[in-house]
Amino acid sequence: MAFENPQPAEVEVFLRRMRTIAVVGLSADPDRPSYSVAMYLQTQGYRIVPVRPGGGVILGEPVFERLGDIPFPIDVVDLFRHSRFVAGHVDEAILVSAPAIWLQEGVIDHAAAAKAREAGLFVVQDRCLLKEHHKSGVGALRRS
Repeated sequence: MAFENPQPAEVEVFLRRMRTIAVVGLSADPDRPSYSVAMYLQTQGYRIVPVRPGGGVILGEPVFERLGDIPFPIDVVDLFRHSRFVAGHVDEAILVSAPAIWLQEGVIDHAAAAKAREAGLFVVQDRCLLKEHHKSGVGALRRS
């Protein structure tokens, strides 16, 4: 059976529930889609956790080399990596008990998405988190 993304109502519920987003492949280059999507989500009240080799700081947040290095719970792993790397990131997301994985536009791996779903993760693939946030009508989170 072919992979199907969750229905819009399910995505909206998910967007309202998530708070901390590990952005795998987040670039420090403001011209890259990963940067603009993460910056938008940050302005909407979500906590962005950059994940990429090399360390440093992006969008004012410390960069972690791997998902397993993050010392606190995350709500979703947002992948901005080439599709050939998805399976490894799905395995790592399962290992750290991430409740969800989001594969950005153009990032497609049906087998890895099915594996994540079978492991109980909420899975979206080939969709832009920023665009889905806009479409859902979810406003900025209230900061406490």
